[in-house]
Amino acid sequence: MTKQTSLTVHQTARPNGFPTAGNFTFVEAPVPSPGPGTALVENLYWSVDPYHREMMDGDFALHAPLEGRTLGRVVASRDPGLREGDLVLHREGWRTHSLVTAAASRRLTEHPGVPLSAYLSVLGGTGLSAYVGLTRIAKLQPGEDLFISAAAGGVGTAAGRFARLLGAGRMVGSAGSARKVAHLVERVGFDAAFDYHDGPVGELLAKAAPDGVDVVLDGVGGDHLEAAIGAAREHGRIAWVGAVAQYHSLDTPPPAPRNLFTMVDKSIRLEGFLVRNHRDAQEELEDFAVPHIRDGRLPLDETVVTGFEHIVAAFLGMLRGENTGKMLVARPS
Repeated sequence: MTKQTSLTVHQTARPNGFPTAGNFTFVEAPVPSPGPGTALVENLYWSVDPYHREMMDGDFALHAPLEGRTLGRVVASRDPGLREGDLVLHREGWRTHSLVTAAASRRLTEHPGVPLSAYLSVLGGTGLSAYVGLTRIAKLQPGEDLFISAAAGGVGTAAGRFARLLGAGRMVGSAGSARKVAHLVERVGFDAAFDYHDGPVGELLAKAAPDGVDVVLDGVGGDHLEAAIGAAREHGRIAWVGAVAQYHSLDTPPPAPRNLFTMVDKSIRLEGFLVRNHRDAQEELEDFAVPHIRDGRLPLDETVVTGFEHIVAAFLGMLRGENTGKMLVARPS
């Protein structure tokens, strides 16, 4: 690829179970020129997210550019709302160059001392999901005990970091390997964590949190949600942000929690949410997180793959759990 050409990823087939590289293709084309009311953005960082897997089953059009959260810099503009040099977040991702409008993108205020990658991790949709789940949905209070599923992923690590800064009590997390369990306890600040491959999740959580928990942030569903209901104390709150357990088996999803009536017995509140309905919390998130990033109290948990040509591999690796923290793809510097 030369500077005069761009690369775009298309989905070419619906996956049957776990996606493969054969479900995608790279398309090379000339770099587009901005028309009236648009701006050309050279993309710098791409986010690959679990929700992309769900969209592959029908929401993404075949043989067309994919969408995704992306950070880039305006290199030419015919939109009065965007100027050359502006740093913008947009959803015209999975391509090296994008045409965007001011209305469909967000021009960023660059905070000194904050790495660019943070705008797609703890300050992006990932961090906003964690922040909203803890503060608006579950309303975590200082001293309350917390369980986070998929805790070594992007949302999970952000939630663990935020919860510790918010004064959470005992924090327990689940992860998919011994290495990730060690990372949660040794680096992120969890009091206990377990590998969900080691046995029934309900038993593992009961052992890690024998006195129960007040708050749950669940991104898995299935057996993790069932375990969370079992571990929740009276008047516990569960914020449900995702269902990784069923992304590869939508035709035969995992059974629903078998202990739903326990929610009545213990007056538990379960609420699902979509982060797109809470965009108004973005400024609040930045006010909270940016000072902690600057003073080092909020490290960035990121796995960064360099080179757009590796974006499909990064996406598949994220689905296999190869990342610790947020999985990002970066343009070579």
